[in-house]
Amino acid sequence: MSSADTPFRLMLIADPGVAERRIKGITETFTAEARQALTGRVDVAVETRSVRINPDGSLDVTVIGELDAKHLDADAVLVLTEVPRHDEGRPLIAEIFAEKRTAIVSLPTLGMWSTKRRIRSIFMDALLQLLPEAHGPLSKNAAQRWSRWKSTSQGDRYRLFAPPVTGDLRTVLGMTAANDPWRTAPKLSGALAAASAVGAFGIFYNSIWQKADALSSMRLISIGAAVIISMVAWLISTNRLWDKPTSHNVTRVVMLYNGSTVLTLLVCVTMLYLALVIGILVGAAVVIEPGFLSEITGEEVDFFNYLDIAWLSAAMGVVAGAVGSAFDPSMDIRRITHGQRELQRRYTAEELG
Repeated sequence: MSSADTPFRLMLIADPGVAERRIKGITETFTAEARQALTGRVDVAVETRSVRINPDGSLDVTVIGELDAKHLDADAVLVLTEVPRHDEGRPLIAEIFAEKRTAIVSLPTLGMWSTKRRIRSIFMDALLQLLPEAHGPLSKNAAQRWSRWKSTSQGDRYRLFAPPVTGDLRTVLGMTAANDPWRTAPKLSGALAAASAVGAFGIFYNSIWQKADALSSMRLISIGAAVIISMVAWLISTNRLWDKPTSHNVTRVVMLYNGSTVLTLLVCVTMLYLALVIGILVGAAVVIEPGFLSEITGEEVDFFNYLDIAWLSAAMGVVAGAVGSAFDPSMDIRRITHGQRELQRRYTAEELG
């Protein structure tokens, strides 16, 4: 521990990816808050590393908690991981290991919105729980409103669980955000190329114009929803993204994993669909002369006629895009799901000796 003459050394560790970006986004503000809450000088350092997983699925806390004086030289370590944690039938937000002076916060359990604020709040709460009273009083602003720290039977660990009513839903949304669908969607290059090629036919074939004009708005929306769901199902089945529980104890956890996979792909495919609609709509406005379109449809033309054509053409394109995604060697869609990424973290028998 630091003395009165030396600064308090705090290490923040984050998983690569979303967790890393969240930590970098709060470091300056959190450092200022830590200096206000603690007595004396506080030095904060940030490091990025993947938290490894033991064969039984638990986090390797031993390695995290080993504070190498030459490397970390820290009085306390706060870890932000993208691994969703679940115990006692509830999502586990954070866990404190008092002897190791380490606290681990699970990013997905914080949900999708206001995450930076929540990270700062829980980090501060965990930090003040770790420290002796000499370093400053507990801050009321850091205390969690809907949950309280629970000690384990050993007495050296403390856990903070998500609220029982909204915990699972918030975790699924948080896992979806951690999957980063907004950054993944543009990588569907094979699907986008095939979808654009087929969707463009809708601009040049007047039979598609007539069909789009004849369909009601509700039927067009239903067609769009059906092709989006179909493409999601195709991606899940062809890439074997549906996780199956290996035992009854992990059934609920696997349900969260599968829920986040479905929601992530729904976001990706919906973004692809809307991008196609906009692209085809612009193309149709340029290519299709309003008078000629009016002759084909037999009615006065407005913006919604072009939107209907773009919507139906995009639906055709998404079906083709599902097939095209299977032939895109540059896209490994399995990397966007938690289950597949965690396989890369898991220790092998050879590594464990």
